[in-house]
Amino acid sequence: MDGSARQEALERLDVLVGEWVVEADFPGLDTPAARCVFEWTLDGRFLVQRTEISLAEAPDSMAIIAADPETGAYTQHYFDSRGVARLYAMSFAGGVWRLLREAPDFSPLDFRQRFTGHVGDDGTTIRGSWETSHDDGTTWEHDFTLTYRRSR
Repeated sequence: MDGSARQEALERLDVLVGEWVVEADFPGLDTPAARCVFEWTLDGRFLVQRTEISLAEAPDSMAIIAADPETGAYTQHYFDSRGVARLYAMSFAGGVWRLLREAPDFSPLDFRQRFTGHVGDDGTTIRGSWETSHDDGTTWEHDFTLTYRRSR
């Protein structure tokens, strides 16, 4: 993969750049809206996502998204205020944002996780949900829903 192809992969993520209000639907919790900001860093080589929420049961987080220089595949490095560090395989194509964690990384793999989000046609909303699997991906259970609404 040459430099221009890598740059094109990163440019596909431009739709995420900006500030978002994030509404989470955690079963059994009255959840306040979170604030999420996506911004480029290090000369546009990485996209940083920062999320803050005023709810003790939900962590603040930071993620760094990179495109592999040889394949163009995305990787998301996730960190949160609980001290959790995870590595997700990511794709972003056709208005669909996917994250998948199915291998041990910085922490043991007690369960698999996946997120699928759909970017609205006007680019101002993303509706998605997280799922978990406790049987190596044979069956998946809904964990929680996220709705991103662009605020800037």
